[in-house]
Amino acid sequence: MTTNQNLKALSEAGVSIWLDDLSRQRITSGNLAELITDQAVVGVTSNPTIFANALSNAADYNEKVRELAARGASVDDTVRELTTADVRDAADIFRNVHEQSGGVDGRVSLEVDPRLAHDTERTVAEAVDLWKAVDRPNLMVKIPATVEGLPAITRVLAEGISVNVTLIFSVQRYRDVMDAFLAGLEQAKANGHDLAQIASVASFFVSRVDTEIDKRLEKISGGEALRGKAAIANARLAYAAYEEVFGTERWKALAADGAKAQRPLWASTGVKDPAYSDTRYVDELVAPNTVNTMPEATLKATADHADVRGDTVSGTAAASQQVFDDLSGAGIDLDDVFAVLEREGVEKFEKSWSELLDTVAQQLEQAK
Repeated sequence: MTTNQNLKALSEAGVSIWLDDLSRQRITSGNLAELITDQAVVGVTSNPTIFANALSNAADYNEKVRELAARGASVDDTVRELTTADVRDAADIFRNVHEQSGGVDGRVSLEVDPRLAHDTERTVAEAVDLWKAVDRPNLMVKIPATVEGLPAITRVLAEGISVNVTLIFSVQRYRDVMDAFLAGLEQAKANGHDLAQIASVASFFVSRVDTEIDKRLEKISGGEALRGKAAIANARLAYAAYEEVFGTERWKALAADGAKAQRPLWASTGVKDPAYSDTRYVDELVAPNTVNTMPEATLKATADHADVRGDTVSGTAAASQQVFDDLSGAGIDLDDVFAVLEREGVEKFEKSWSELLDTVAQQLEQAK
């Protein structure tokens, strides 16, 4: 086993490295297993865009699609079969990591249908269905942190199901998510579930915040000085909120019953602006008990030239708040920024899901 030194240092600093990608090809080629042994990868996240990309490479799925076509499976049922099969197989590859980490890592995430982002009842039903369909203890069901998603998060956790909360952009919404998590665990305990078996992460999106705010700063005189500062400050303020909430008596009571804290997960860590270092959302967000889910390009860049220098988050809350005060002072409407990012985040995943359905429909037609 040869683990890269930068990735090893990151892991030792308390950051769990998850890959933000999944495909049948990764599973069957042995690539996923190699990433565990060679690149310190201890989990995988998927989303509608990732599956749309994976299934557009039809060759990997031909045999299964032909089989489903012969059975007369619908497009929706075929998508469910293909995605849950990939996630189930990936979960089996990560089973040892899951067991060795005491259930903390070795997690594989699968998202509910993004068209349900504003429907609490159907999100809960779909999450329960996915949990049963994959039938692996190291699955995490992804639920978006929309207003309608919050009660769904609580109810799904109350069923003893592990949850990856996705599409979090603002610290205020993150606080709502942590509250939903605590309520879910309290209900799970009342329902007789073993809290030690339930895991959760809160996926806080990073690069898109800079993309949106930098675009607005271009139209403001003197805005240049604040470019590229918002996303890291936002994530660091989220970590401060995490430390606060998981230091409360409410949390300590759950921890005493074996509960695991909901870890902050840095998502959208691929750098969109070539003016910035391609590892900045790794280097500047190193903190204990966090997850960084990286696209493969970011994972390779981190292995090659990251500047891993220990904890770069703790103690930065005051300076991070100053960045936000300065942004507000410059005329950036932060509430509008976060509302736009959430809306666009849901729309992007819905668009990818439509593309996925179209691709599968074509494949089923060809198979017939």
